[in-house]
Amino acid sequence: MKIVIPGGTGQVGNILNRALSAAGHEVVVLTRRPVREGEVHWDGATLGPWAAAVDGSDVVINLAGRSVSCRYTPANLQEMMSSRVDSARVVGEAIAAAARPPRVWLQMSTATLYAHRFDAPHDEATGVVGGSEPGVPDYWANSVEIAKAWERAQEEARTPDTRKVALRSSMVMSPDRGGVFDVLLRLARLGLGGPVAGGAQYVSWIHDRDFVRAVEFLTDRGDLTGPVNLTAPAPLPQRGFMRALRAAWGVPVGLPATKWMARLGAFALRTDTELLLKSRRVVPGRLLEAGFTFAYDAWPEAADDLVRRVRGARAAG
Repeated sequence: MKIVIPGGTGQVGNILNRALSAAGHEVVVLTRRPVREGEVHWDGATLGPWAAAVDGSDVVINLAGRSVSCRYTPANLQEMMSSRVDSARVVGEAIAAAARPPRVWLQMSTATLYAHRFDAPHDEATGVVGGSEPGVPDYWANSVEIAKAWERAQEEARTPDTRKVALRSSMVMSPDRGGVFDVLLRLARLGLGGPVAGGAQYVSWIHDRDFVRAVEFLTDRGDLTGPVNLTAPAPLPQRGFMRALRAAWGVPVGLPATKWMARLGAFALRTDTELLLKSRRVVPGRLLEAGFTFAYDAWPEAADDLVRRVRGARAAG
């Protein structure tokens, strides 16, 4: 198949590019700064020569959007919104204009759409959209509004010959340098991987190989459209999540952090405490109903595998 990945130079894009290329597919990455073979320039907002890559392709997987690992200033929030909405809109325009449109458009979204909660998990049928829940900072609603606008841009695209799926993804865990697992493992190795603000907030996650398998599954399943949660079926509280990660590496103790300590740490890392404190208890209802099976459905086994791969890469390099 020919697979086009707009915004495919980040962590998730590299994961997909490696796996899909290894499986024998032709992968074209749309990026603002093409440097390698198979990369094509686009600006993420306007139609251009890049649209020729979409015409005649089989699958488009749009991952474009500014990283959420930043300070949530008004300027950064606006860039997070515009980069997602503009890229989804223009991908829809390219598909609509194609003489031979792709059969499926997988659009990245986020499990952050769901409300901060501890009492029950969110699936696609019964999950509660966030933005108005009590007891959380008002600015957390920005992330929900960005997610809603992101999905709406895909929904409103007039692409009748192309099936559309919104990937409500949790954090994708891979051994790659610079990814979220790399950051969390570094904290654990430094002895800082204890509970944050009590550690009761849920962490939703997905192993990188299950993420790839889920993308392949959704590509092949012509009966699935609309939002799909891409997350492992067993989210767990942050304290247990980090305990399992410490055990996988062999770190006996992780220092706890209060909310104000989390704020200082987030400031130092130039990120935001929402990423640490929001409870994301999300489960893959539609994937499980459709018969998808996870190779890594529990975090301790997933963490063990990721740690083995990190150590193997370091030994080889």
